Amino acid sequence: MVNLKKIRAAKARLSGIAEVTPLNYSGSLSDMVGSEVYLKLENLQKTGSFKLRGAANKIASLGTDAKERGVIAASAGNHAQGVAFGAQRVGIPAIVVMPEGAPLAKVAATRNYGAEVVLYGSVYDDAYHRAVELQAERGASFIHAFDDHEVIAGQGTVGLEILDQLSDVDAILIPIGGGGLAAGVSLAVKQLSPQVKVIGVQASGAPSMLEAVKQGRIITLAHISTIADGIAVKEPGKLTFELVSRNVDEVVTVSDEEIAEGILTLLERCKVVAEGAGAVAVAALLSQKVKLQGKKVVCVVSGGNIDVNFVAQIIERGLVKTGRKVLISTFIPDRIGTLNKLLEIIERCKANIISIDHSRTVEALPLGMAAVTLTLETEHQAHIQFILKSLAKLDYQVKVLNQGYGLF
Repeated sequence: MVNLKKIRAAKARLSGIAEVTPLNYSGSLSDMVGSEVYLKLENLQKTGSFKLRGAANKIASLGTDAKERGVIAASAGNHAQGVAFGAQRVGIPAIVVMPEGAPLAKVAATRNYGAEVVLYGSVYDDAYHRAVELQAERGASFIHAFDDHEVIAGQGTVGLEILDQLSDVDAILIPIGGGGLAAGVSLAVKQLSPQVKVIGVQASGAPSMLEAVKQGRIITLAHISTIADGIAVKEPGKLTFELVSRNVDEVVTVSDEEIAEGILTLLERCKVVAEGAGAVAVAALLSQKVKLQGKKVVCVVSGGNIDVNFVAQIIERGLVKTGRKVLISTFIPDRIGTLNKLLEIIERCKANIISIDHSRTVEALPLGMAAVTLTLETEHQAHIQFILKSLAKLDYQVKVLNQGYGLF
């Protein structure tokens, strides 16, 4: 059984291996949601994720014979790095099976820690079944990503730290995929401070734990789809399901759009880099999926291993959605001075021109006319409307090319 004693033993075992991560107050988030919001920054953990705790605790608990056989695991990315790091630290071989679509940065980091990486399947569950097959062939010790007593105990050390850092916390929001983090943290918190509300957050495209809790039994989703690859799990664990059902007060879901907004808000307002799974707790607050006004709330930022290209995509789309960037097109007479006239109007509207495309070869363009496409830096949606109205008054026919361009 996982219990408070095991979690405390894991905390002692992880001393000098895992970091005690910061719990930072966020004035920006607090003002936005009307709660006193703190961020438990597991994105600053070694390997960039809380997963190191459970993986390293499990490896440390293995006997000499089990360690000599090496270890094997399945992971979407963060558990992979935790296992690879833990194995490298004690000098044993590690094999990690990851989905073929796993972020390249996570695959590269796992290999850099010395693990053999096998790419298989499209989601975590596919990789898990392949890892089970390989374990039977090679005899390595299996390090489950979430459904293991020692792994859950290791993740539960996050809960002990939160209570040490903020003893009067009212609520803790925790990402849920397979449920290891939520199971461990909720057990520790409910044993020590049963009045604290524990809320799990899943991606709406992968709500396996939520559906299991609703139905009172473990279920397997036929299909999952979410940008939060770290919590994209079709089936929760048996141990984690029991512990979450017993100790987590509520499970809510957030959409990919809301997750992306959470990533962007953390980056821009809090200067915190979070991956999709790491942003779901903040996304639940921002989208008002939970009502915690006036309460002291901790959001667990579970990881920060996000591809920089994906960050750029989220930033770009976020700028468009919030009205700080717009792409417009119009026609002008193909004569000297007409482009300057258009640009002078934009200048008077106080918009910054990022790029200009001027063409005479656009399809259906009338003779004697030129097509102009402008990318503008703006202040907000009202500023965009002011620009459009100003151009319309001067008989420009303007089309917004990225209207309704959401995040995901």
